[in-house]
Amino acid sequence: MYAPVGEDTQTPHKQDELYVIVSGSGSFEKEGERQPFTANDVIFVAAGEHHRFVDFTADFSVWVIFWGAEGGEPGAASAVSKPL
Repeated sequence: MYAPVGEDTQTPHKQDELYVIVSGSGSFEKEGERQPFTANDVIFVAAGEHHRFVDFTADFSVWVIFWGAEGGEPGAASAVSKPL
């Protein structure tokens, strides 16, 4: 469970990851693009991608799931996800 307060300062990770938004809303920035998110959205981030949550509400919380080998799964960067 991840619930940053005020600012999300995470840096790129070595594994692919999946975010499941539990509560709150805001925007998600990935590789310089921003998209809105709300509770129940699922967001995929490939290993090594720059990303962070911005402008999120005080009740924001998210399940974070890491998997796979360092460097990510082959072809994962092109996977479909919501919102990015």
